[in-house]
Amino acid sequence: MLFNSYMFIFAFLPTVYVGYRLLEARRRAALGWLAAGSLFFYGWWNPAFLLLLGGSISLNYLLGLTLSRMAVLPVDGDSKAPSRKRARTVLALGVVANLATLAYFKYAEFLVSDVLGVTWDMAVVLPLAISFFTFQQIAFLVDAFQGRVSAYGFVDYCLFVSFFPQLIAGPIVHHGEVMPQFRRGRSATPDEDLAVGSTIFTVGLAKKVLIADTLATYASPVFHHAESGVPDVSSAWAALLAYTFQIYFDFSGYSDMAIGLARIFGIRLPENFNSPYKATTIADFWRRWHMTLSRFLRDYLYIPLGGNRLGPARRYTNLMTTMLLGGLWHGAGWTFVIWGGLHGTFLIVERVWRRLRGDRPGLPAWCGRALTFLAVVFAWLFFKSADFESVGRMLSGLLGHGGSEVLIDIRPDRAFILLAVLAPVVWIAPNTREWVLAGRPDPAVTRAPGIRFGWCPTLPWSLVVVVVFVWSVMRISSYSEFIYFRF
Repeated sequence: MLFNSYMFIFAFLPTVYVGYRLLEARRRAALGWLAAGSLFFYGWWNPAFLLLLGGSISLNYLLGLTLSRMAVLPVDGDSKAPSRKRARTVLALGVVANLATLAYFKYAEFLVSDVLGVTWDMAVVLPLAISFFTFQQIAFLVDAFQGRVSAYGFVDYCLFVSFFPQLIAGPIVHHGEVMPQFRRGRSATPDEDLAVGSTIFTVGLAKKVLIADTLATYASPVFHHAESGVPDVSSAWAALLAYTFQIYFDFSGYSDMAIGLARIFGIRLPENFNSPYKATTIADFWRRWHMTLSRFLRDYLYIPLGGNRLGPARRYTNLMTTMLLGGLWHGAGWTFVIWGGLHGTFLIVERVWRRLRGDRPGLPAWCGRALTFLAVVFAWLFFKSADFESVGRMLSGLLGHGGSEVLIDIRPDRAFILLAVLAPVVWIAPNTREWVLAGRPDPAVTRAPGIRFGWCPTLPWSLVVVVVFVWSVMRISSYSEFIYFRF
């Protein structure tokens, strides 16, 4: 079930919300209702995968409970205490079980066919959200092993993993961010949560339906054409830039919709998208793009590998390893590995440049932003292309070595006009949370100073939101998946 579908907007969401409000005074019942609704939401696409999700939740709940109990017992030296070796064994079993499940469903064909060169005839359907709920639960087990998990019940844990606003494509939520909210309830009035949440959801819906899906009509046909032929230079540049903006508004739209939906129920999800094309370095880009994934890779991969502590050579190795695995997390293919490797290379070049520069002034902000954007655009070429042959054909088109006949159906001139209109939005304008929550007390929000026309719950703004919502709903002609939908 997609957020941008009539079934979700007019049936599922109202039903779950009304039931939640009726049960809200009985907190445990309300949370149980939300968990049941979330499992129904996940099973809508393929009910059989509910067994996978349910089994994963149950196994990790029991492992987490076991590790938490071990963590609070006396340390080694007490004859009644289990050894840390036993706790590490439990943690290792949990991590291996999670990664093995992910590896089978997502990477088995890639490993057998592309790495080992053996023919793979078995059809494996990728379960929705497996990359997200796997990472989320691995982080939970590691924290339980380290004694950083407080007491929790099964319903809390089930909702933490399956909460439908963030289940399919993130944010990758940390247990410490949401489980305490389950216990203490709302931090604002239901009316305020509904107003703020529905506004953020509407902005996200508009980004997806009105902008991202329109940009896809310019990008997707050209990349598809590149699987067999070389596009002309105008179409190639229009497609690459259109995809650069499409994935921005697609993922930004999903992040807005997820945060808005959670807010309707009084739950604050972490910020996951903070104007990444305003970044002045690649490191800054990754602090802004898919922020919760960057946090997971830093805290549970880069730092455990040694981080910055073991000298420059080891630091660069850790950076590259982290980004290669981050690329592979996005998809089972060599193009994703190269995409991650490119970003790893960019990060290493930045680190080396800073060391060589020393205390001397760096590049002007506008120059850093332009170079960062160009590097990101180039890397998107590998992220979007089906294979290396397609990358080569697209590069030939970008360099002007393609055919002279413009792909008429694409209308690159219209694409360039649309991109020129959208460029100030991504480079200058405040993002959704800065605009909606301008001047409102929320320490989790990064706000841009001096926003003069920030949203507030007034009648004029309500009418604007209603108009945008109706316009977006009327433009839902087909239920296009989000780009991160099958990661």
